[in-house]
Amino acid sequence: MLSLSNVSSHYGDLQALRDVTLEVDSNQIVSIVGSNGAGKTTLINTISGVLPSSGGTITFQGKRVEKEPPHRIVNDGLVQVPEGRLLFPYMTVLENLELGAYGERARNELSRSLEAVFGYFPKLEDRRKQLAGTLSGGEQQMLAIGRGLMAKPQLLMLDEPSLGLSPLIVKEVFETIKKIREEGITILLIEQNVLQSLMISDRGYVLENGSVVLEGAGTDLLTDPRVKEAYLGI
Repeated sequence: MLSLSNVSSHYGDLQALRDVTLEVDSNQIVSIVGSNGAGKTTLINTISGVLPSSGGTITFQGKRVEKEPPHRIVNDGLVQVPEGRLLFPYMTVLENLELGAYGERARNELSRSLEAVFGYFPKLEDRRKQLAGTLSGGEQQMLAIGRGLMAKPQLLMLDEPSLGLSPLIVKEVFETIKKIREEGITILLIEQNVLQSLMISDRGYVLENGSVVLEGAGTDLLTDPRVKEAYLGI
C-alpha cells in the first residue's frame, strides 16, 4: 500500500532522513520506533507532504506522491494524526471532527463517519458540544484520532499517540488502534513506546539518526538483543 525507496529529507543544510526504504502492506499495523531525535516525526511529515523530500520515491497505492501537496495526499486516503494532537482548542469536539471531513470525498460521508468515530470513542459523543481545550489529555488524543478518521483514511499515520498519557489511557489507545485495523484501515504507527507498539505490529522498523537500522516482524524485533538493550532496558 505504501512504499518508500531511498527517501531523504533536509532541514536547510541538515540532513534529517538518509535513504529510508520501507513498506506498509494493506491491513497491517507497521511501527516506526526509535529514540528522540531519530527522525520519526520527520519521516511521517515527509510522507504526508508537510516536509518536502529531497530524494527518493514515495508510492501510495501505485501512485507517486512525493511531489503532491498535503491536501491531495489526504484526499488520496493517506492521513496523518500529528504529534501533540494540534486540536483547535476554542472549537467544540463536534467542530473539530467536522473539520477532519474537509475533503470532498470525506464530506459526503460525514454523518456515517461521525457515527463510526462515536462508536470508537463514546466519550466524544457525550462531550460533542464541549470545547476541545477543556478535555483531558486522553480525551484530546481520542479527538485527534477521531478527526483523522473523519478524513476517510485508507492508511492512518499516528505520530506518538501515547505521548504524555497515563498507562491506563495508553492501553485504551492501543486497543483502539487494533480495532481500527480490524475495520480495514491500515496503520503506520510512530512511537517511543517500543514494547506496546511492537506487540501489536505486524512489522517494525527501528530508526536511528535518520536511517533504518533494523526491520522485521514486530515480535521478532522484541526479542532482538539490540532492541532489548537499547529500547527495553533488558
